[in-house]
Amino acid sequence: MTEDGQDNRFLLREIPVPMVYATHRIIRDCNEEFARLFGYLRLDLIDESFARLYPKHADFVRTGRMWKAHLPGGKVYYDERIMTASDGRRFWCQVHGRTRHAKDPFAQALYCFQPLARPVAQQRLTLTDRQRQIVTLIAQGKTNATIAAELGLSARTIESHRARLMKAAGLKNTAELVAHFATEK
Repeated sequence: MTEDGQDNRFLLREIPVPMVYATHRIIRDCNEEFARLFGYLRLDLIDESFARLYPKHADFVRTGRMWKAHLPGGKVYYDERIMTASDGRRFWCQVHGRTRHAKDPFAQALYCFQPLARPVAQQRLTLTDRQRQIVTLIAQGKTNATIAAELGLSARTIESHRARLMKAAGLKNTAELVAHFATEK
């Protein structure tokens, strides 16, 4: 409240970027911008699982594990990922999130989705679980050393994985690597 008694808080529906409030990865409320980003009506998403917005259920599960490990303590966590619209179109977006519960990060969380102008590759090589894990961490902007520490490997091993993947796919840089492997079929 301000000194003159006015409430200056914004309601979720008034925020001009795609926002969603969720409990245990179930969409409890979202604004029109969020619904429009995915090609749904707002009411079609309320009380639905985020799983319906991912290319594959395995992507939903993997992302949940990452967020559960990094979201506790009230910190803001983000990643970049491929999502799926109602018409099947896949697109890149950056997601920022914050929990209200330090011990149970999915109990109540607020997420902001920003679409990214990045092409989604159509043909992919098959990744091992370890390679997919490394590509996911690369997509978060983590360095070889940080990924190595997180996975209990050497930085050289991560560098080798990255180089082999880029060579096998004929890619030139990290952005191409992430775009190429993010939606493996």
